[in-house]
Amino acid sequence: MAFVNSEFKLFSGGTGFSGNPSSEPPPRPLPPPVEVLASEVSSTVKCLLEAVNLDDLTLLKGRVSTEEVLGVPDSDLVPGVYEGGLKLWEGSLDLVKALRSEIHKGELSFRGKKVLELGCGHGLPGIFACLEGATAVHFQDFNAEVLRCLTIPNVNANLTQTSQSTASKDTIPIFETEVRYFAGDWSQVHQCLPHEHNDVKDTDSSSGKNLVYEYDIILMAETIYVISAQQSLYKLIKKCMKRPGGVTYMAAKKHYFGVGGGTHQFLSMVKKDGVMDASLVAEVADGSSNVREVWKLSVKSGLKS
Repeated sequence: MAFVNSEFKLFSGGTGFSGNPSSEPPPRPLPPPVEVLASEVSSTVKCLLEAVNLDDLTLLKGRVSTEEVLGVPDSDLVPGVYEGGLKLWEGSLDLVKALRSEIHKGELSFRGKKVLELGCGHGLPGIFACLEGATAVHFQDFNAEVLRCLTIPNVNANLTQTSQSTASKDTIPIFETEVRYFAGDWSQVHQCLPHEHNDVKDTDSSSGKNLVYEYDIILMAETIYVISAQQSLYKLIKKCMKRPGGVTYMAAKKHYFGVGGGTHQFLSMVKKDGVMDASLVAEVADGSSNVREVWKLSVKSGLKS
């Protein structure tokens, strides 16, 4: 199975940069945040499935055409239009492996937990949470079409595969996980997430609204590549993570060449904010790309709001 290159391919959608800032098109308006129902799965885009083997765990990854789904050439990023959700990035697999390791060491359990996967794409970490007994797993991606054409069919295929495998052993599986899907930019998607409520004060909210920190576990892989989006992502995590006791697992590269983000830069922002502690869970230096890491974020002791 081939993975994408570690460097991003950018497509501007325009005719090129003329050197005159005034000639640049204005920023595209953000799509409104929406919940995408599982029944809205695409009936026209074919999602081809391939096996992903992680030691003794086999998951499925869908493959669809970027041009067929979104009408753009094969690319990793189209700013304001497409944020790479149709690609399977190495960080997603790193995260699943790290989560398994945490479970085996007794540091993590998904059973009975509410989970949010940000920038989900294929949704493999969230799918793993489903298989490990999470009460609720909510998948978020920038693009509603990524959810309809890739995430939903991929989640369905993986859970169906597991059900059939378990049934063949004369055991009937019972998946009681609440699975839901949400599309939108990180600066707005909290407006439609069900586990954000008006009870506990959010000190970062300029609107003065009170919020509840409901998700026990937040998962995200390859989400911090662009510096300009990191503040919105970090604020979303703080709005939605349960306090106390919630954790966020983040898989990413130390540095994303060409776009400026990376773990070192992101964690510097987290440290400056002073609200969360960060601990390194895993480091991957396999020579296939620059160094990749998995970090765990948690609210510092004594900070509940």
